[in-house]
Amino acid sequence: MPAVHEILYCSVLSPDQSANIVGRIVSQARARNAQDRITGLLVFDGIRFCQHVEGSRDDVTALMRRIARDPRHRDVRVVYEGSREQRRYQRFDLGFAQSEDADDMAGIHDLDGQEALERFLLLRSGFDISG
Repeated sequence: MPAVHEILYCSVLSPDQSANIVGRIVSQARARNAQDRITGLLVFDGIRFCQHVEGSRDDVTALMRRIARDPRHRDVRVVYEGSREQRRYQRFDLGFAQSEDADDMAGIHDLDGQEALERFLLLRSGFDISG
């Protein structure tokens, strides 16, 4: 079985965007992710995004290029990148959750590497995920 490439990135909603745009981002991402065989989870706290995506290295790299160019958010920063044998999000093209605690998301934004991933995965169990 080929390795699954995974990236956790954080970004901030652009100041000229309303939080209402997130629904459109999610629906567009779900359609594109299904086409590209990418799975993952997007969490938004009203200001910050954290998204954990997984798929083939080529597909995830192409997705990250599109995300970096998307004007709806800024300060895109990869906080974790790695590979694993199995997907974590087999149920979702893109799961979505809204975080009620801005401190949780800010905490992930301030971390790097395995520590950032572990914090995100720990918080994930408390999210009400749609998808």
